[in-house]
Amino acid sequence: MSVEHKVGVQKTTFCRICEPLCGMVATVDDGRLVALRPDKDHPLSSGFACQKGIAFTEVVNDPDRVTTPLRRTADGFEPVSWDEAMFDIAARLADIHRRHGSGAIGWYFGNPGAFSYSHTLSLSMLMAGLGPRFHVFTAGSQDVNNRFVASQLLYGTPLALPVPDVLRTDLLVVIGANPVVSHGSVLTVPRIKDRMHDIVKRGGRVVVVDPRRTETAAQFEWLGIIPDGDAFLLLSLLHVMFGENLVNRGRLARQARGGVWLERLARPFRPESTQPHTGIEPDTVRALARDLVRTERAAVYGRVGTSTGENGTLTTYLLDAVNLVAGNLDVPGGSMFGRYGLPAERLLMKAGGALMRTVYTRKRSRIGGFPSVLGSEPAGVMAKEITTPGRGQVKALLVSAGNPVLSVPNGDELEQALGTLELMVGIDLYVNETLAHCDYVLPAASMYERDDFPLPFQTLQPTPFRQATEAVIPPVGQSRPEWEVIDELTRRLWRRTPGLLSLAVLRKALELFGVQLRPRLLVDAVIRLGEGGDRYGLRRGLSFSTLAADYPHGKVLAEHLRAGVLSDTVVYRGGRVVLAHDEIASEVAALTRRSVPDGYPMRLIGMRESRSENTWMHNAPLLMRGNRRQHAMMHVDDAAAANVVDGDVVRVVSPHGQIELPVTVTKDIVAGVIAVPHGWGHKGTGGWRLANGAGGANVNQLMSSAPEDLEKLAGMARLTGVPVRVERV
Repeated sequence: MSVEHKVGVQKTTFCRICEPLCGMVATVDDGRLVALRPDKDHPLSSGFACQKGIAFTEVVNDPDRVTTPLRRTADGFEPVSWDEAMFDIAARLADIHRRHGSGAIGWYFGNPGAFSYSHTLSLSMLMAGLGPRFHVFTAGSQDVNNRFVASQLLYGTPLALPVPDVLRTDLLVVIGANPVVSHGSVLTVPRIKDRMHDIVKRGGRVVVVDPRRTETAAQFEWLGIIPDGDAFLLLSLLHVMFGENLVNRGRLARQARGGVWLERLARPFRPESTQPHTGIEPDTVRALARDLVRTERAAVYGRVGTSTGENGTLTTYLLDAVNLVAGNLDVPGGSMFGRYGLPAERLLMKAGGALMRTVYTRKRSRIGGFPSVLGSEPAGVMAKEITTPGRGQVKALLVSAGNPVLSVPNGDELEQALGTLELMVGIDLYVNETLAHCDYVLPAASMYERDDFPLPFQTLQPTPFRQATEAVIPPVGQSRPEWEVIDELTRRLWRRTPGLLSLAVLRKALELFGVQLRPRLLVDAVIRLGEGGDRYGLRRGLSFSTLAADYPHGKVLAEHLRAGVLSDTVVYRGGRVVLAHDEIASEVAALTRRSVPDGYPMRLIGMRESRSENTWMHNAPLLMRGNRRQHAMMHVDDAAAANVVDGDVVRVVSPHGQIELPVTVTKDIVAGVIAVPHGWGHKGTGGWRLANGAGGANVNQLMSSAPEDLEKLAGMARLTGVPVRVERV
């Protein structure tokens, strides 16, 4: 697609670093992005953008950015033509596929991939063509996969994702999330900090449950909790609701099956018995349970901190169960469901849900026997899938928009495994710590060099909203959007890989009618057929092109989500939530059997930083100003006991590894807890010089990649509540 070259052109678009998708205005001089500023006319973000969004100009123009295909040589990387690189990659992939089958090929993609509809859709087509044994690993097993599994259990489909109605609630309980910094996760609310303050202004409350007095907790009510104690707290809330007869049992029976089963499950978890696991006074728990039921508009919201513990799927299930039992599910101001508004959407959801449940129950990972979550395997076992001999051993790995050496547990193990591959290919903006091991590194276009529509986030918006953008500038250098790279690879494999022949035939047939089977065709259909769409000319409405051209600031479809859609959202027969599951009962039993190894008296939690986005924003000078470095946080009492003062370097030791980093001493954390920011650990193996200079420690070196230590229902890595000891260096 051509992008016009003019000086000083202002182009309206939106940011895709994180989930609020804030409106942006790009200044373009002769095809070069020179500045980004917030879009004051955006109806939701209204002139707000965080420092990461504004600093992205530096990423686009970074001299360390990969802008030409690179090939590994004995002396490092050298430039190579696209044709030469793709010819060799396709030939070697086809040879590996011929000798070992599709199970010898794996693909890992990181969180930025979810912010590009064309990336994920094109990869899905390649996956379908290569065969069912093709390995797919995603960053989802580090932060979100158990949200999908909990939804699958409760609603029959992993795609039914409830979101708190932040705009109308009077009591918002935030557990294990820091939206002032993260700007929301599995929740698309621009200016979320302002929206939470609006709750207080109208006489409501925001309660933040977290082991650390986070940036969010500091602005509202903080309820400190022992790390990974969330499931105990939620079970106690249910115990109080049932035990004090606060539950509208008639409504619960109309909405769900298994209410009596859930009541029995929660019965042993009196607030007095869970206090040692939560650190929260029983009277406080009882008061919170009563408030959640008696406040007309209330919602409980939890995210990454609730997902990355020992029993993350159970905790996520319990978040929804508390909202349901309190009468706060599918009601204004509670936890609500978004919809695409497609014709026969419930039938589509029902068919998709049945397929996903079948895949989940029948497809298992070779290592650990983990179920498939949205077609993916746990990234925590990726190293073992590479090194363990046998059918399905990964021989070729492609990595796009990710840096798993720094993001999966026990990254050293993965780094060593990468050296045994027959072929490794990376598609990204930088040669990072992972891609430094590749045979080829292919330059990806940035988010401002491709068109986009935030497909996965359409149902996560309390204000139903559509926005699309064309590319703002042409790809820098020889960069290409990921979908074009995947598409070319698919075409080159047609003649070499029989499984892709059917896809090739379909594409050729459509081309006879002038139709190109590209990701944009599919997402345009979603826009046209969904709420507000033009139904292909049957009514006035939206298409991709009209949305991008006629509504550059986006279009609000409705002021609020519609309540009363639960029976249409749930795909189980009868449209009722299913609460009783053997898997959940087993997890509750496991919860009561938790043990702690001797010699590790403290608990480790992660923490998100406002100037970081996982592992990939440490090469922008604006974000690294002030000689910024990584620091842990620990309580003043723990520091005094360890003879540690502010700024000292400490050694954090777990049963699985150790790291060293400076520490900040504070009262804004629960005693017995140390918090370490994730995403650091740059060690000079990548090609980003500023990030390498900042260095830091990879906190995931303290985590276990042993299959028995991953959460079994979703394959999630345990990244919070990890037993550690802290020593002064």
